[in-house]
Amino acid sequence: MSMNSIFTVERGGQRLDQYLASQLEPEGLTRSRIQQLIRTGMVLVNGSSLKAKYLLQVGDKLTVTIPPQIPSELVPEPVDFVTLYEDEDLIVLVKPPGVVVHPAAGHSSATLVHGLLHHCGGLSGINGELRPGIVHRLDKDTSGVMVVAKSDFAHQALASQFKEREVKKVYQALVEGSPTAQSGRVDLPIGRHPVHRKKMAIREDGREAVTNWRVLERFSLGLTLLELGLETGRTHQIRVHMAALSYPVAGDPVYGRKNSLYPEMAITRQCLHAHTLAFSHPRSGEKLQFVAPLWGDMLYTLELLRQAANA
Repeated sequence: MSMNSIFTVERGGQRLDQYLASQLEPEGLTRSRIQQLIRTGMVLVNGSSLKAKYLLQVGDKLTVTIPPQIPSELVPEPVDFVTLYEDEDLIVLVKPPGVVVHPAAGHSSATLVHGLLHHCGGLSGINGELRPGIVHRLDKDTSGVMVVAKSDFAHQALASQFKEREVKKVYQALVEGSPTAQSGRVDLPIGRHPVHRKKMAIREDGREAVTNWRVLERFSLGLTLLELGLETGRTHQIRVHMAALSYPVAGDPVYGRKNSLYPEMAITRQCLHAHTLAFSHPRSGEKLQFVAPLWGDMLYTLELLRQAANA
């Protein structure tokens, strides 16, 4: 059922959307949701639908209709992932390699979103739709820790933390080659590849992208395990930056060298793993940090590399 709220303005001069935010944000409605209600005629001022920037006058009567959440059009499906933490606002999970995060062309089923719809029984909705809120992504063949919003409130708060670079993101990657230094910083802008539209590239007119790296372990076969900290979160950032340094991620079919897979070392996908994620809880403000140990296939590869070195 729809829910109606009625307000009488006691002090004029405030924008319609700002006034409603002060009244409804404590009830769990975000500013974007309030603006959506205004745009779609769900907010009436003295019986008329007005724009968000309308300046209220003393005595104005506001009627706000909040329609029920719309079920997602996606069909829930069981999809494997590991849950690290869950409450009414968010879920922190470990995504396996081979799982696409969000439905897209060529991936209309068995995505992480389908699995979350199947797993989460308490979704409160994102902008009026009962679905999980994706605030960041991992590539299909990248494993590791992710946070997903279960409420509109958490979605907006987490998205703001990512935008303001308040989220700590640390990855581990096995790369080809052996850097001469023990650590470094890559500050190279990234944009869409001028020819291959599914690829990214270093471009002067691209968006700022900064990656910090340090060596964790070197192997005699010319492979190196790195820890990488992201200051920004561009698409394919680590893969593009490491390829630009001539140390592409091992097993990367897009940015790596031809024949970059090492079947004898059990490398069958890009060896990139989201290891650590830290952020503030959107409701309590508590500092949270989650660690996802390396996925089993990467652990096996490292063991084979260590055995080869000892041999």
